[in-house]
This record gives sequence, structure tokens and C-alpha cells, in this order.
Amino acid sequence: MARGSSLKALASAFLSLLLAAAASSYSITSKSEKVSVPENAAADLSCEYSADFGDPRVEWKLETSKGIEFVFYNNQPTAAYVGRIERYPGGLRFSKVTRKDSGVYTCEVTSGGYAEKKIQLIVQVPPSPPVCSVPTSSTTGSQVTLTCSDKDASPKPTYQWFRNKVPVPNSPKQIAAFQNSSYTFDPSTGTLTFQPVAKIDSGEYYCQAQNGIGQPSSCGAVRMEVGDVNVGGIVAAVVIVTLVIAVIGLALWYAHRKGYLPSVCLRKPKVVYSVPPVRDTDPEDDVDFRQKSSFLV
Repeated sequence: MARGSSLKALASAFLSLLLAAAASSYSITSKSEKVSVPENAAADLSCEYSADFGDPRVEWKLETSKGIEFVFYNNQPTAAYVGRIERYPGGLRFSKVTRKDSGVYTCEVTSGGYAEKKIQLIVQVPPSPPVCSVPTSSTTGSQVTLTCSDKDASPKPTYQWFRNKVPVPNSPKQIAAFQNSSYTFDPSTGTLTFQPVAKIDSGEYYCQAQNGIGQPSSCGAVRMEVGDVNVGGIVAAVVIVTLVIAVIGLALWYAHRKGYLPSVCLRKPKVVYSVPPVRDTDPEDDVDFRQKSSFLV
């Protein structure tokens, strides 16, 4: 029984070795699985495969938000990459990269076996002045959101808001000047949300984007004023509307009294009676009627 178990274990180990050898015979290696280069520079994506492939078919694909697109297919670059890339025995070379080339590339090698390798290309683009949204006025107790974004920077930037030139901390409790504020701040998205906003949150706000490439970039400062609800203004508006309605009603009453407006009287419809026309009778018809109407006793 023990001998049979030992033979099964040896057979299983031998089979595992055979599978491992078969798998390793078709393998791909890369000198770097993450390549980071400045925009407009050249870039090499390394993809070296084992000799067991012989003369294989090599394809390159790019993962995009819309799906997978071919970069190198059927031994030639696709239309969007003509004149910008070339395949060499050790990988794929870009003569000049643009910010749109950032992404994850897959090198697929097919022959008697199949293997693939993923390489990430990061095209370095410094941040531009971000697009900022700051409300100029708001009322206490409401929710107010400030947004900041830069879609061109690569890698993706982080954001920092400033109030009166002082950095807004991730949490109000971190700095004494912000302890009376109530907000949430996400540096990865650039969203700063006050809930609720208070008078102490009034000030000049601007946002800065940075990604470690080049210098940080900021948008222009915008002042946000936070005030209480204008109860007096609301009451005044209600009074004015009431007075306008009263004046209009008085004017209509006066015009009606003076006869400037046509009066509307309800009258019963007149019924016209006409005498029906007298039918001409023939004497003979009358005689005939009397004869027909007679009876014998």
C-alpha cells in the first residue's frame, strides 16, 4: 500500500516537472515592466521570448478605456502608429511618444506555444493650470463643493486647495485655523466639500496640481463669501408682491365702477312663438271626410 502511494507521488512529481518544463520553454521576459519617459522622447518596450518559439507571430495591443486596440498587427503597425513605431527582435520602439500613448501594452508571442507580457508606458506630462470651480457666494448651513481637475497631466496629479494662501489640510482637526470648519477633502480628485458651510469658511480659494513632473501649477484665486439667509429681503419681497396685487385689484374695481369695463348681464333667452300656417282645405275633402266619418245606427 505504501509502495503504491510512493509510485503515485513520484509519477505526480514527474508530471509536474514535465509541465513546468513545457511552460518554461515558451516564456517572455522584459527588461522593465514600467517605462517612464518625457513627452516627445523615444521609448523602448522590451519583450524578449525564448528560442523555443522559433519564428513566432508577435502582436502588440494597448488597453484603453474603450477596450483593446491593436498597435502592431500582421507584421506591421496599425494606421494610428505608422511612422512612429517599429518592432525589433527585443521589443517595440517608439520614435516619439505623445501623452495619448500612456497605457498598458501587451506583447503576445504565438507559435507552438503562447505567452504574453504586459508593459506599462508612462508619458511624463507636467500639470497645466487646473480647471477650478469656486462659488462666489453661499448661505450658511448649505452644502458647497469646490472642484479642481487637470486632464492632461501624466502621471495623474494630486491636488491641494488653499484658503487665503494657507493649505487646506486633509482634515479640519489638523490645523487650528480650520477646526471650526466642517468639510471633506480628497487630494486624488481635487474635491473639497463643505457640509455645512459656515461664515468662517469665507475667503480666497485656489487649487494647485502636481505630479512630480515639472513645477506645480495653480488656478486663479476666487473669493467665496458665506452669509446668513436674508430674512429681511424675503419679507420685503412678500410685502411688495402683496401691495402690487392689492393695487391691481383696486384699479380693476374702480374701472368697473366708472363703467370703463363692459358689464356682463345674465339674460334669459327670448323664445319667439309663431302661429303655424293655416292649411288650405278643399270642400270636397271635407265632404269626403264627413261621408267617411258617418256610421249607421
